[in-house]
Amino acid sequence: MAKSGLQKDVLHLYRRALRMVRTKPETVQPKFRIFIRHEFRTNASKVSPRNVSFIEHLLRKGTRQIEQYEDAGVKDCFVSQEMVDWNKTQPDFKRGR
Repeated sequence: MAKSGLQKDVLHLYRRALRMVRTKPETVQPKFRIFIRHEFRTNASKVSPRNVSFIEHLLRKGTRQIEQYEDAGVKDCFVSQEMVDWNKTQPDFKRGR
């Protein structure tokens, strides 16, 4: 099935976030991945696919946040215990890595 423009925008932002993670020190990359997965998955479960204006708001907010994290001066991010516990319950999708 073909994806809508909004779906493509969300996937593009997710991929951009994952590419950003690879620019960070290896010791903190898992924290960034947990943070990104948690943010995308929890927001996806809270928002109706028909709520276009809120999805667009989240895209703008996410884009600004990723732009901040892409800065070379950002070396770490905060991951709460709730995020760590949530991550333990999620399937691990590692494609050939």
